[in-house]
Amino acid sequence: MHFLDGANFPENQPKLVITCAPYGPEWMPSDFPEDIAVTMEQQIQKAVDCYNAGATVLHLHVRELDGKGSKRLSKFNELIAGVRARVPDMIIQVGGSISFAPEGDGETAKWLSDDTRHMLAELTPTPDQVTIAINSNQMNVVEQMVEADIAGTSLAEPAMFHAYREMTIPAGPEWVEEHIRRLSEKGIQTHFQLANITQLETVERMMRRGVCNVPLILTWVAIGGGFDQPNVYNLANFVRGCPDGSVLTLESSMLNVLPLNMMAIAMGLHVRCGIEDNIWTQDRSRKMGTVEQIEQLVRIAGEFGRPVANGQEARAIYKIGTFYKDADETLAANGFAPNRPVLQRAAPQLKVA
Repeated sequence: MHFLDGANFPENQPKLVITCAPYGPEWMPSDFPEDIAVTMEQQIQKAVDCYNAGATVLHLHVRELDGKGSKRLSKFNELIAGVRARVPDMIIQVGGSISFAPEGDGETAKWLSDDTRHMLAELTPTPDQVTIAINSNQMNVVEQMVEADIAGTSLAEPAMFHAYREMTIPAGPEWVEEHIRRLSEKGIQTHFQLANITQLETVERMMRRGVCNVPLILTWVAIGGGFDQPNVYNLANFVRGCPDGSVLTLESSMLNVLPLNMMAIAMGLHVRCGIEDNIWTQDRSRKMGTVEQIEQLVRIAGEFGRPVANGQEARAIYKIGTFYKDADETLAANGFAPNRPVLQRAAPQLKVA
């Protein structure tokens, strides 16, 4: 991305898209009973409340009545239908891991099988987006957490801590390419959840081969444990690698969330918040629910002078419903340099109309 003179002026930036992650599948309801929705009606209402507070993208997971994360696609269908009926303009983003959770005490937290994850393309009604990881990777979500982050929660229990510490992401190239193909055929946008710039480079190579003809809508997930540490050097390196046609959201965990989101607001990028990422105020004096986190970001964006996108504006910014016909169109639309023509020795140049 290029930051020309005036790049920090709100009149030169897109409106702010706020993604909310209110379902927090790593927590048990007892960890934050005031905010964790359990019944289907509560889960639908949580989405409505988040939308009314200013969030236009819903990162969606589902709970069973026992409070555990659901792995049943029928439950996802039910929640998607309920949210679509109540807040039709909200962008529904299904977490591609669905419910990464240990099967039993002390077991490693596991994502669903490849075949089951492919079934996300068959959800009815179809979501707007499904998130996808690129390249199999460690996802130790507790690595950069401190004792105060998990004190008094289920993650402080040794077996649960171990389970999430040992979590990995299965995302090999054959599965990724097939998953993107299936999602695209169903009109579902791929939302890339990337740990570092090497994964972004893999996405670019897929686009150059013509196997990933989609907009580059992505989130930089800076949570440590196999992902980037949320510091300004890693952020700058990742942003520099993003082409101008991409749409970038920043994500982190615990007390890193708010500072990173403030950077995103200032830079013209987009934000994500919610109890899946953090449950504390910055001084840890109390827990902070998703709606309050959204309201905080809306207030801060107002201080920056940056308007918050409504549902229709967020859909336009996120290019919902847009797909490309081939590698050339994909590279051009996303702002990458074109593929090198056959026999051309010089570096490829951006095409000028």
